[in-house]
Amino acid sequence: MNASGQPTATVPVDLETMRETVSALLNADGSPVLPEPSDMQVTVLTELLRGHLEVMIRETETVTGRLPASIARYCALACAGEARGKLRAAPTAQPGGVIAYARRLARVLAALCDHYELMDSEPR
Repeated sequence: MNASGQPTATVPVDLETMRETVSALLNADGSPVLPEPSDMQVTVLTELLRGHLEVMIRETETVTGRLPASIARYCALACAGEARGKLRAAPTAQPGGVIAYARRLARVLAALCDHYELMDSEPR
């Protein structure tokens, strides 16, 4: 444990599963998957994305905390901060608000996975 009570050891992160979850909502280029998933699928995917983001935020911050200051490190930490904001937000009540929210979560999860891979491959 570190001074703030957070665990310092990282757990193996299942990036493949996280990216599969993202791909249920977004194509590789970030465009929406068509046809859209059903409302029930979106509800399940949103909960999966939220759980994945909670893990990735923590793991990204842990991995970057071990690295020297760099632009890549600061970008990864900024992405983690943005992901926290997306988790605090809620879908709008407008039509399509739930799927749009899920896609926002998917985009930030994909970005965090990219940052994590980059940071985890850095020499320590």
